[in-house]
Amino acid sequence: MNVVDLGLVYGIDARPERVHVRLTMTTPACPLGPVIVGDAETVLHALLPDAAIQVELVWEPPWTPALMSDHAKHRFGWDASDRPDAG
Repeated sequence: MNVVDLGLVYGIDARPERVHVRLTMTTPACPLGPVIVGDAETVLHALLPDAAIQVELVWEPPWTPALMSDHAKHRFGWDASDRPDAG
């Protein structure tokens, strides 16, 4: 599952000379935070070698499963239409 479908990307400000990405983790205690930020920076630097890249880890608003795409919710079994009591 990717960070977009998980609802972890809170914003992208892209200009020819710079890219600023705001992302979060599911919890401040997530041990993968630094890895995900580093991976995002690596990919962006490879795609845009001449741009200044900033990936900022933010905590507001707090992440909730409601931020996930419908695809992600379905993948993890959080799709209300899959529940026996739905509809």
